[in-house]
Amino acid sequence: MDKLKKICKTNRQLIIFILLMSVFRSAVADWYTVPTGSMQPTIKEGDRILVDKMAYDLRLPFTQISLLTTGEPERGEIVVFESQAATKRLIKRVIGLPGDTVGLNNEVLSINGKPLGYSLVTSDRRELIATENLNGLSHSIRIETDASDQLSSFDTLTVPEGHYLVMGDNRRNSADSRVYGFIPRDELKGKATRVAFSLDYEDYYLPREDRFFTDLYLN
Repeated sequence: MDKLKKICKTNRQLIIFILLMSVFRSAVADWYTVPTGSMQPTIKEGDRILVDKMAYDLRLPFTQISLLTTGEPERGEIVVFESQAATKRLIKRVIGLPGDTVGLNNEVLSINGKPLGYSLVTSDRRELIATENLNGLSHSIRIETDASDQLSSFDTLTVPEGHYLVMGDNRRNSADSRVYGFIPRDELKGKATRVAFSLDYEDYYLPREDRFFTDLYLN
């Protein structure tokens, strides 16, 4: 016990720093490593994403207990959440808010009866990149032309209260609300804001310098 006390006293500043940093990452902000391409082209595999954990709730550190609601997700925001249905942490874009009616017909989304606007960016034999105007917020989506189109359409649904409909920007390669259902409000961990840094998994994990500190909402 005396030895432990001595170690704590000698390393007090380091211990305090580690404790404060742990609290900060638990309740204020953190980064999230993206392991899949479900949010391409907005987010690439190897991106480290900064997450604002106070965007929607002030939580008791190291718990999911909300002490104060600080905001609500808006359409187009990218959220990180702990999915019980998927049994893992996911990152997706908010498409439908509580009470919205949402449908998808051959890749074209409709929200509350109004189809979204799209403009083609590039197209080849492998993929199609388009800009989707989500009620004033424009962002890029990817359609992999040789992938299955079973996720390309769904009948109009009404988002229940306290839930959200989310989708990946890589529309034919994203397990999202089309697979796991609506996302409960209490599963939200925070709002993804920007790419902190990025490593290219296909190029010896070299850094992608052009992606450092890029805003996720300027696509």
